[in-house]
Amino acid sequence: MIITRRAFTTALSLTALAALAGLSPLRLITGAFAQSATDVAKPQSLPDMVLGSQDAKVTITEYASMTCPHCANFNATVFPKLKSTYIDSGKVRYVFREFPLDIKAAAGSMLARCIAKDDAPKFYAVIDLLFRQQEDWVMKNTTETLTRIGKQAGLSQQQVEECLKDQKLLDKIAADQKYANEVLKVNSTPTFFINGEMLKGETSFEEFSKKIDPLLKS
Repeated sequence: MIITRRAFTTALSLTALAALAGLSPLRLITGAFAQSATDVAKPQSLPDMVLGSQDAKVTITEYASMTCPHCANFNATVFPKLKSTYIDSGKVRYVFREFPLDIKAAAGSMLARCIAKDDAPKFYAVIDLLFRQQEDWVMKNTTETLTRIGKQAGLSQQQVEECLKDQKLLDKIAADQKYANEVLKVNSTPTFFINGEMLKGETSFEEFSKKIDPLLKS
C-alpha cells in the first residue's frame, strides 16, 4: 500500500522513529510504461526539484526512495557522471521526485524538503548526504542522524521535530507517490523517465548515454 497518514503519524514520532526496524516494502501495482511524456512532465502536489537548463532537449525524471540501497549506489556512482557530462553542460534537465517505500524514507524526504525549501541545489546536496549516510540513519541511529543533519543545515531541534510532524508535507509526498504509482506505473526504485520513456532499476552511465545521445541529435 501507499504511505498513509495513519501509518505515518502512528510510527513517526522522534521516539518511535528511533525504534523502528525494517519495514515491509509497499505493495504496488505493476506496469510497463507511462501513459505519456506529458503525464511525467507535470509536477503534482510538490514543486519539482530541477537541475540543469529549462531549455534542455532531454529531461530525466528519477523516482527514488531515500532508504533504497540501489538509489544510493546510483547517486554515488552514476549521477555524478550524468551531472558533469550532461546536466552542467545544459544538455539535460534533471528532476528528482520522492517515492518513499517505507516510513523512514518518507522522513528523509520530508527533512530534505524542509531544509532546502525551494533551493534545488541545496535539496540535491541534502539527498546526496542522506544517501551517503544511509546505513547510519536507516539501520541504526535514525533520530539522532536526521536531527544532526537538520542541525548542520541550520534547523533547530524544534524545527526538525516540526518538519517530521508536518502532515501537509506528508500528504503531498503521499499524493505524488500515489500519482506516480497509479498513472505512471512506478512500482520500484529507482525508476527513471527519459523524455517520458521508462527505465526501471539501477542503470549505468553507458545505458543512459545510449538513450540520451540520439535525443540530443534529433
